Amino acid sequence: MKEIEKEKARKLRQLGWSLGQIKHKLDVSKSSVSIWVRDIKLTSEQKQELSKKGLKKEIIEKRRETRLRREKAKRQIVIDRAKYEIKKPSREDLKLIGIALYWAEGSKTQRGVVQFSNSDPLAVKVMMRFFKEVCKVPKEKFRGHIYIHPHLSIKRALGHWHKISRIPKDQFFKTSTQKSRASKNKKDSLPFGTFSIEICDTKLFLTIKGWIEGVQENLLNMPG
Repeated sequence: MKEIEKEKARKLRQLGWSLGQIKHKLDVSKSSVSIWVRDIKLTSEQKQELSKKGLKKEIIEKRRETRLRREKAKRQIVIDRAKYEIKKPSREDLKLIGIALYWAEGSKTQRGVVQFSNSDPLAVKVMMRFFKEVCKVPKEKFRGHIYIHPHLSIKRALGHWHKISRIPKDQFFKTSTQKSRASKNKKDSLPFGTFSIEICDTKLFLTIKGWIEGVQENLLNMPG
């Protein structure tokens, strides 16, 4: 098999093909191609043509990189302008943000249990501030719960979410694992899984439910 590939490589080299072109054409390693054709001398015209092709590729790549840098810079300008429109949030702003996040991602079915689940560390940090500063939840009432695929490191996930939430490790429930054929033996897009903040407090659950309903009603009654 290798002899056939070697013969094809030599013929292509005699036609002026580059080592890289031959490698991709025959699906072999570049080092093998180099050994097979090392005694073949290219003509001046062939060398010149390969040089032009290499230069053309280099120019195209540089143009592509320049275009990507410019696009990135333009995008960043828009992001920065929008970013500086946002002022430092007040306690009332934090309350509304927390209500909105819970409305979107919080559990509304487990009566008596306040539960917010997310894989975004920033969302978890914001909700911890909301629960502590707005809801006045004492440290000992917080519970953490990690949901993760079994092929990922539970120890790393525990350390990660403990650092993000500041919930003591001894206040974490046993980590829940779930098998997934799609993610088995693959690099997972959520290496630390999903984290759930849980607080067993019926009054708080009903209070947040009332806040959400209040926001909903006020938004619907806003003048158009």
